[in-house]
Amino acid sequence: MIRVMYLLSSMLLFVSMVSCGSLSYTPTPTPTPTPAPEPTINLALTEMPQSSKFVNLDYGIKLNVKDERASHKQSVLYKHDNHLTSKPVVKVYPDVKSFVSESMRRYMRTMGFNLDADISTDYLLDVRINEYNVSYLSGIGWSGTVSMTISVYDSNNQLVYPNVEIVGREVMSASGSNYTYATQVINAAYVNALEDIDWDKIAYFLKRADSPAQEKNKQVTGDGSTSLEHTILSWEVTSRPAGADVYWRIISSTPDVKNTNKNYKSTTPYESTESFDIKGLTYNNSGDVQIEITCEKPGYLPQKKVFNLRAAIDQKSINAHFTLVKDE
Repeated sequence: MIRVMYLLSSMLLFVSMVSCGSLSYTPTPTPTPTPAPEPTINLALTEMPQSSKFVNLDYGIKLNVKDERASHKQSVLYKHDNHLTSKPVVKVYPDVKSFVSESMRRYMRTMGFNLDADISTDYLLDVRINEYNVSYLSGIGWSGTVSMTISVYDSNNQLVYPNVEIVGREVMSASGSNYTYATQVINAAYVNALEDIDWDKIAYFLKRADSPAQEKNKQVTGDGSTSLEHTILSWEVTSRPAGADVYWRIISSTPDVKNTNKNYKSTTPYESTESFDIKGLTYNNSGDVQIEITCEKPGYLPQKKVFNLRAAIDQKSINAHFTLVKDE
């Protein structure tokens, strides 16, 4: 009897507490789902070229990289068939421009190029990034494309190697949800693009030819970057009687080389070995340039001799003898 009364009392107390709001029910919160991590494509230089292929070049080179990708190609992930309405957000590390600039410098140094050697004589390799992307297409898999335009300028900012497009591609059949394969594809495409560059052609401009005839159109600028400027010409001017003044001047029929006034050289007999410093001169236009030598001595008639510069370059000498005639 006592137990029954105790139970009734407990029930009445519970009802009273519920009606008074002393007890309340708090539902268990639904856990917020953790968003899936954004996939990351890690850019890396996965292959290196032959080392020390271009050592002992005469000139250095500097590198300038610009990112000129169109706005709709700024994302490394270009297309993905599994996401028709919107592309997934993909992280890229490091950013494309920084990666290309750093990795190309490392690639070139491995081959033996001397980067940033001398600001006054360095050539410039200008690189424009046109495409740098990876896509996933059903039935094909992951495909990567890297496209760049390269140009080479000399130390006077003259274009010596015109705009050339280089392209690297790679394809891999794999799952569209596995971005490890996307990373492998884009990195392989980049290596293929670097291998598409004619590095031998670039090295050609950084090496002086053994003779001016091997660089027919390379102009003398005064910075010592041509074979002409390193061609030593032997001068020998004599007269009878000796002690005559020797003058010389340039007579040019090409607009690339300017005529000069008469310049004093020395007195006879004159012997010297000298290099070229005739601005605008090339091996090809040297046939249109002449050197006039004048020999003068008081009491004698002045005499002149004219030498074709192409012949002088090929013979590496200018020899002149003047038999002076008295001015009577």
